[in-house]
Amino acid sequence: MWKPLTEEEKARYSVINEENLKFLMDRYNRVNRWVIADMIRRSAYHYPDKPALIYGDKTLTYAELERECNRTANALRDLGVKKYDRVAILAHNTIHHVLTWFGCCKIGAIYLAINYLLRGKDISYCINHSESKVFIIEDALYDLVKDVMDDMPTVKHYIWSDQVAGKPPVSDVFKNFDTWYGAYPDTEPEAILHIEDPCQMTYTSGTESLPKGVIISNQALMAEYMGTIVDGQYDEDDINVNALPIYHCAQRDVFMNPVFWVGGVNILMMPDIGQILKNIASYKATMFFAPPTVWIGMLRHPEFDKHDLSSLKKCYYGASIMPVEILKEMMERLPGVRIYNYYGQTELAPYHTILKAKDALRKLGSAGMGGLNMETRLEDDDGNPIEKAGVPGEICGKGPHALIMYFKEPEKTEEAMKGGWFHSGDIGVMDEDRYITVVDRKKDMIKTGGENVATREVEEAIYLDKRVQEVAVIGLPDPKWVELVTAVVVLKPGETMTEEELIAHCRKELAPFKCPKKVIFVDALPKTPTGKILKREMRVMYKDK
Repeated sequence: MWKPLTEEEKARYSVINEENLKFLMDRYNRVNRWVIADMIRRSAYHYPDKPALIYGDKTLTYAELERECNRTANALRDLGVKKYDRVAILAHNTIHHVLTWFGCCKIGAIYLAINYLLRGKDISYCINHSESKVFIIEDALYDLVKDVMDDMPTVKHYIWSDQVAGKPPVSDVFKNFDTWYGAYPDTEPEAILHIEDPCQMTYTSGTESLPKGVIISNQALMAEYMGTIVDGQYDEDDINVNALPIYHCAQRDVFMNPVFWVGGVNILMMPDIGQILKNIASYKATMFFAPPTVWIGMLRHPEFDKHDLSSLKKCYYGASIMPVEILKEMMERLPGVRIYNYYGQTELAPYHTILKAKDALRKLGSAGMGGLNMETRLEDDDGNPIEKAGVPGEICGKGPHALIMYFKEPEKTEEAMKGGWFHSGDIGVMDEDRYITVVDRKKDMIKTGGENVATREVEEAIYLDKRVQEVAVIGLPDPKWVELVTAVVVLKPGETMTEEELIAHCRKELAPFKCPKKVIFVDALPKTPTGKILKREMRVMYKDK
């Protein structure tokens, strides 16, 4: 209800100070706010009848998607969800997942997507640490949490999503998603929302003992979306296949959500390589993102050359370092496409730098420069900036993409933000043009015989042997060398190789101390759903071999 101004309130219009500005921003919040909650509505204004979201045989236009997001928001509010309350979801790439995200944004709740590679107590840790009030669980993933449901005291409401397996709720503790939210009005809920408000929480993949809860604001995401649209050259004619999990910020916040903002089409699917190729061809997709491991799988797929991929104009990679030989192969087999490399971290919402298509050949292997709204520099171990080209240092970033905090982790937040820069934990070098090349994770650098070895350099050398499909280089404990340079190798189908052959190949390309002293041949490398190779896990798996 719009209330008339009091005389005291009228006086606020004559003085500019923090208190008066807050009053004005709150009073006219619906007029001048700039937050995620308004994004679909504004796209619906421009493109009401255009397909916004395609999932299986169901298509939602922008006008329909806006109405469904409003229903979800009203349903969450009726459960007692208030501003800044956490709402968790464990789901694949589904419409329910998208509705949960935007429904949370519209009432100022904080959305938390759970990694579906986690199990049992790892999931309950995220739920309990975040103090989530609502937990939405997909039917196909229920087995992951059924044994720890009693260990989540903060959860007051459970919602059952049946869009994958089509199973009914297993007990009356669950509300069925469609029945639950479908009963609510499709009008937008009233809410005072500010760009500084937190709206998203993501748990890091846990390279340390426990994952950290990264709190991200509307500001970080809006600045990041704008950067991706400009730097990645997205527009309203784009058709984007979302195959990597949208629980992960790379697929969700670098691709899906910015494409919603510009009025493009988003297709949701599971990460099946054969189906990816079919969907790119059948939907005439114009853009596609995948980490290097998925691009390698696509290039090696027996049906790659059978599909018409000519609609694909923009190819994106990120999440881990792309081997130069694979990048060259992409350019050969997808002629005419523009290839971009995004680099970043969850804490930076998540993109930090970009290598644009115009530089893909000129700067092979580089992660590019800071994005539109970001600054980048390298630091030495004492926090001093490194100005000289070719000198390795920690990659640091500054700009509106940065996290608010690690939840309940003041010391770790302070450490990450020291000196006014976010510290990535990645080691890079800068060239004369200030383009950054990622050398390694700090934790992945191998210290062998008193020398430091960057695992990426060894991997690049191994990829020069065309029999190799994938490789990860790790350091394993060794009484003589401290860490033994070890190559874990997947060969292409039908190929053979011995340990001696691979080591001999490396000796032609690398200094002796950088060459693997041990080679382990495997059928597959362990990975996250986003394609990151789990080197920490591999160091545990192979430490006694």
